[in-house]
Amino acid sequence: MAAAILCRMDEKAFWALMDELSRRPGDRNERLEWLRGELLRQPAAAGVEFQAHLEAACESVATGALWRAVSRIEGGLCSDDGFDYFALWLVAQGRGTYEAVLADPDTLADVSEVRTLAGRHLREWHNDEWPEWEELDYVAQDVFHELTGQEDDGDAFYKALDALQEARAECEEGGRDREGHDKGWGPPARRGGRTPRLDALFPVEARA
Repeated sequence: MAAAILCRMDEKAFWALMDELSRRPGDRNERLEWLRGELLRQPAAAGVEFQAHLEAACESVATGALWRAVSRIEGGLCSDDGFDYFALWLVAQGRGTYEAVLADPDTLADVSEVRTLAGRHLREWHNDEWPEWEELDYVAQDVFHELTGQEDDGDAFYKALDALQEARAECEEGGRDREGHDKGWGPPARRGGRTPRLDALFPVEARA
């Protein structure tokens, strides 16, 4: 599987990494260490491409329906940063789960990591149990620094990322990207964003 990933960090390779990450054993630190090792085996530019795909995928998570769903899970306490970290966590669940949740936020009720939180107070959740994963956002930058030796507060990394994203934006003019795919990272969220199964797992009266 890893050999196939190494050819190029295109959309297919990015999701192959995320699918494998979702299946890896161990805690989050161990899984991130595996991802870091995979990126270290590639050119520094691949890490920049990885980050561009990661950010694009996370941007598609930012819908009102998903915000309401996450707030329901987290007892109405979801902050702006917390929602960003949720987006990272969702991408790390793999492409199938990611696209299913974007299409219908209520499918979060089917995700085992979410179901294990039901019926428990937030104070009882361990750090690795929260549906948030901030640390995933830093892996590519750390790998870039190690491969290039440029530890300049991220300037070189983010300049490369900005240039790549600008080039992709130009390629996407007209509704299709440079690989001939339609714009977008998955189906649109279901209209209305009702989440009856999620609401049943996390009733408001039980969170007070």
